[in-house]
Amino acid sequence: MKKVAHVLARKGKNIIGVDVNTTVLDTLRLMAEKNIGSVVVFETGKYAGLMTERDYARKVILLGKSSNETKVNEIMSRGLPHITPENSIESCMHMMSDNNIRYLPVFDANGDLCGIISINDVIYETIHSQKEMIDSLQNYIQS
Repeated sequence: MKKVAHVLARKGKNIIGVDVNTTVLDTLRLMAEKNIGSVVVFETGKYAGLMTERDYARKVILLGKSSNETKVNEIMSRGLPHITPENSIESCMHMMSDNNIRYLPVFDANGDLCGIISINDVIYETIHSQKEMIDSLQNYIQS
């Protein structure tokens, strides 16, 4: 099965992030503009966590907080499992399923954030790998 490095090569390593003191409303605007479901949260230039649409729904809307007054550091997800480019897509699928999460931060050998993969990335790669296998088997049968 393919590795996380393959996903990052396909989708790019562009990381969209905000500072911990950014308001939730400004972060949501950025997410809408970029058509993404999560954003990296940085503190003094280092990875601090992720803010997701789920964080917003559960920690702002359901609690009646103000999106314009709440800062992302108050609601962001912390302590997500860390993966590397060498992790397999299959292992990511298991981590996401076991932890009921949709995003995983990817860290290089130096411990620096080098990307984010989503459940959609994992599904895409799984479907693509299965299609390649089917095509290969069909070619084998026909030859």
